[in-house]
Amino acid sequence: MKMTKPLILVTNDDGITSKGIKVLIEEMSKIGEVYVMAPDSPNSGMGHAITVDSTIHIKKSPIFGEVESFECSGTPADCVKLAKHEFLKGRKIDLLVSGINHGLNSSISVIYSGTMSAAIEGAIEGIPAIGFSLDDFHYDADFEHTRPYLGQIANFVLKNGLTKGTALNVNFPNQKKGEIKGIKVCRQTNGYWQEEFDSRKDPHGRPYYWMGGYFVNREPEALDTDLWALENNYISIVPCQYDLTNYAALDSLTKGGIES
Repeated sequence: MKMTKPLILVTNDDGITSKGIKVLIEEMSKIGEVYVMAPDSPNSGMGHAITVDSTIHIKKSPIFGEVESFECSGTPADCVKLAKHEFLKGRKIDLLVSGINHGLNSSISVIYSGTMSAAIEGAIEGIPAIGFSLDDFHYDADFEHTRPYLGQIANFVLKNGLTKGTALNVNFPNQKKGEIKGIKVCRQTNGYWQEEFDSRKDPHGRPYYWMGGYFVNREPEALDTDLWALENNYISIVPCQYDLTNYAALDSLTKGGIES
């Protein structure tokens, strides 16, 4: 009996011409039928934005040869919606993979990440989904050491599935740290970005700002977080969910008498 290959939707937030998505497509093509719908330009920091006030344009791309690929003028979340409900309408998507992102999406960065928002959109749509990121922000980052693990993690999800409403946030350490020690399933580090704004003026005297800052880890001694894993040269995997309800607070709010 002929076995049907799993259908794998690939997207990202760095744009369809990024080096990371090329590596991801090459590795996913070894295990399934790959379909690409990715932004036509970088969408880093876009979060879960969707396009509601302008049109979205889609253009077929020859960039990945025989792999059916499209570039989208919308956001990463738009890409997932359009692929599922318009371009792959009626077909079951077995797996969604997003990335590989140029730069970490650990800790609170998952909130701002277009890479992970595409994966979360997949979870919302009932598709097992994974977001992949690398601790290297350079355009010409080296992704070669991620290759063996991309297929390993994808095949695990294809075989075992994921809890409903869950997407995996996978981060790889920088290759310069040496050989990867293994994989750690972790929780998200409790941290935040401390913003710093550089105030300047344009030639007309109008003020403008560049946003910068630095990351603050509230629990640097914790041994079970994604940042600990990455700092110790492990791949971190954090299961994420889109349900933002604080269930512990439900009872305290009810007992506190806020209801009427």
